[in-house]
Amino acid sequence: MDGAASVGNILGSVFRHADVPNITWQEMLLSLAAAVVLSIPARSWRYFGLIATATHELGHAFAAVTTGQRLSGIRLRLDHSGTTTTYGRSRLAAAWSCFWGYPVPALVGAVFVWCGLNGWGTAAMAASALVLAVSLLFLRNLAGFAITATAIAATALPAVLAPPAAAGHMAVILGVALLVAAVRDLLKLAQVHTRRRDRLASSDAYLLYRATAVPSAIWIMLFTLLVAGSWLAAWQPISAILLAGA
Repeated sequence: MDGAASVGNILGSVFRHADVPNITWQEMLLSLAAAVVLSIPARSWRYFGLIATATHELGHAFAAVTTGQRLSGIRLRLDHSGTTTTYGRSRLAAAWSCFWGYPVPALVGAVFVWCGLNGWGTAAMAASALVLAVSLLFLRNLAGFAITATAIAATALPAVLAPPAAAGHMAVILGVALLVAAVRDLLKLAQVHTRRRDRLASSDAYLLYRATAVPSAIWIMLFTLLVAGSWLAAWQPISAILLAGA
């Protein structure tokens, strides 16, 4: 009984609203710099890009579940590729789940930024850890388990151990890093369609074209619009803090 009460207390503490952190423009610049360090240099991208891939594949998986498809398994690989296998009879449902890969890291990134700036940073980190923990049930390779376990630790530990203000900063850093990752992945997708057409079979936009006859360029444009909208939503509160210190 005491153990259940302890778990309940922990969950109650991490999922409640905290005081809105007073983030100065200097702290925001440091958070942006940390996000850039995570997502831009090749050496750090080698590792953080795996988190972006996991988010991408979870986007496919969640979209599939919401349309009644059967989720067979998720594979994450150390070369930043991934595969989500689903089964369903509807071509429209299959196209829906195929679409929600590239936009999801940006959408999640914008949510993290909002949560971090509005007192929900700890809750955002804890919710991410829980979603990742559930995804363990569907992973089908060792690399996927290793990547996901690392991501769970990276989100669960700050949620439980870090003060709410620190968790808020971490949520902002992770959010911006995911937004940058979404742009990187879009650029990589564009390269597949312009310079590396031998890899078209790995492109979600090409798979959507095969499923719907709608040109790949249209799908890439829709991906871009959602990523740009996520950036706009996240950048407004960030820019307000930066301008306040100008």
